[in-house]
Amino acid sequence: MSTLDAKKIEEAEALIGQTDSAANEYAKAGMYFKAATAYRVAKSFDKSKDCFLKAIDCYENNKSWFHAAKSYEQIILLAKETDKLSEVEDYANKACCLYQQHGSPEAAAAAMDKAAKMTESKHPDLALGFYKRALAVVLIGDSTHQASEFASKVSRILVRLKKYEEATKALKKEISLNLQTKSYGQVGRLVVALILVQLTLEDYVDAKKTFKKWGNRCDPQEVNTLQNLLKAFDDEDPELATKMLASPFIRHMDVEYALLSKDVPLPQGNRQMTKNGGDNAAN
Repeated sequence: MSTLDAKKIEEAEALIGQTDSAANEYAKAGMYFKAATAYRVAKSFDKSKDCFLKAIDCYENNKSWFHAAKSYEQIILLAKETDKLSEVEDYANKACCLYQQHGSPEAAAAAMDKAAKMTESKHPDLALGFYKRALAVVLIGDSTHQASEFASKVSRILVRLKKYEEATKALKKEISLNLQTKSYGQVGRLVVALILVQLTLEDYVDAKKTFKKWGNRCDPQEVNTLQNLLKAFDDEDPELATKMLASPFIRHMDVEYALLSKDVPLPQGNRQMTKNGGDNAAN
């Protein structure tokens, strides 16, 4: 143990020893918080977490919801440092609840965003839940611009996880939010993304409906590519479909959609199946 570590542990233990004489719960919470921070510097992570939890109890007893939430966020950072990201979900959700209880929706959404970014690489399923909750929080506050940003993250992770049915709903929601903010350029790209997802599901009928409904929001290059792509499926022309799916603007979309374009089943022998599927869906 280094001299600094020993000094910090001594500091933490001294603070804990003073908690019984604290004037009130808020003061006691502050002592536990400082002790937790000292233990963290000394890399005594279990003791640090224990002190943060004790600080949270004191803050909650004092109805200091904001400070309790901040303490949960410190535990989340400990989980990152100790590579225990699976523990993040419970603490992040508790932080979000407390921020909302305090009346700080911006902090609640930010906590979800940070937790999502922390887990997205190794645990995209967890990140998806965090982004969904962040989206719900900002929609309550009617923050449409911020909602569209979180909606985008939800859509992309759903595609990455190959949850295509859910992705179609998410993309439609994202389109709706961008229409509300008059972000028409973004809408055009989202229409392309939605059609790619629908074609991956071999839902040619809905892909055509999407283009008919929102194609007027696409720029000329997007319109031309989508018209030819849908024509390729209508004519069962795999060569034209391959050419359209390899078009530069599709290849330069967000990485999830660019990769998805390589997985779209080519229209060989699928036309009857998709038409029947569309008819059944309509019924």
